[in-house]
This record gives sequence, C-alpha cells and structure tokens, in this order.
Amino acid sequence: MKGTLIAFLAGVMFAVGLVVSGMTNPEIVTGFLDIFGEWNYSLAFVMGGALLVNVIAFKVILSKPKPLCETQHYLPTNKLVDKKLVVGSILFGVGWGALGVCPGPGLVNLMTFEPTAVGFIVSMLVGMEIFNWTKKVWE
Repeated sequence: MKGTLIAFLAGVMFAVGLVVSGMTNPEIVTGFLDIFGEWNYSLAFVMGGALLVNVIAFKVILSKPKPLCETQHYLPTNKLVDKKLVVGSILFGVGWGALGVCPGPGLVNLMTFEPTAVGFIVSMLVGMEIFNWTKKVWE
C-alpha cells in the first residue's frame, strides 16, 4: 500500500509539473521544436532543470542499498540498439513534433475531456495494440 501511495503522489507531482512548465500546451511544445521559425526556448530550461534534478536524485537513490518500497533497484540492462528501438524512437519523435503532445502530457490533457486529448489517447492505445499484434515482425 505504501508503494502505491508513493507512486500516486509522484504521478500527481509529475502532472502538476507538466502543467506548470507548459509541457501540456501543444503550442508551446511545437514552438520549442520550431528552431528555424519562431523558436520558443522556454522548455529548454524545463528540460535542463529536470535533467539536473534527475542526475542528483539518481546519485542519491543509487547510493542506497535498496529503494524505500522495494527489495532491490530495477534498472534496465539491455544496451542493444535494434530496429524496434530506432523505429519506435522515430515514430515517437514524428508524433511529438507533429502534434506537440507525448504520452505524459497527453494523459494529463485527457482530464480536460477535450476531443483532441481524447483522440490522442485513443490513437496512442490503438498504436500500442497494433504493435502488440505485429510484435513478431520486430523480433
């Protein structure tokens, strides 16, 4: 139960951070990605701040023998750059650049019940299912 509460509070904190930073506003995000037009550099500070906090937090967390609510640290072990990773990264980047929304902000925007937010989440879920159906192609 303690782990679930901590995960919930972390999710709420993440959602609030996305809203405060402007990451849930597709216009701000596409403005940041438009480096040859009217570039909005404000998200560079958001990302830089997040990176700084993450580097410090990882050093502190990994210096402990185990996390607060688990028996061990669960870190990725796969270092392989394969076709699945490259194609997925390209699709993610194209979708983010075209719409100005990625899954985290998309879920936060879902709380507005706007048709575009609902459409984004439905499209994301359909894409995930298509991937699951075609998983053998990638292996």
